Amino acid sequence: MSQSQISADFSNIAVAGMEHPLTVKDAAKFLGVSPQTVYLWVERKQIPHLRVMGRNIRFLKSDLEPFRASFKQEMENA
Repeated sequence: MSQSQISADFSNIAVAGMEHPLTVKDAAKFLGVSPQTVYLWVERKQIPHLRVMGRNIRFLKSDLEPFRASFKQEMENA
């Protein structure tokens, strides 16, 4: 799937009102970590994300909820 197709699909999700995309800052707040940590996870492909218009990174809250649950579980077990 090309970047433009992903961007178009992502825009349709946001426009349909199903779910608004989160910015890196919003995702960091939701996950309880710094934006730098979110960027690191994106770079390592450890967190579900979408790239919009090339460099912009966005997240769907529904994708982050399972990630947050597993992340919290790992922190409790450490």
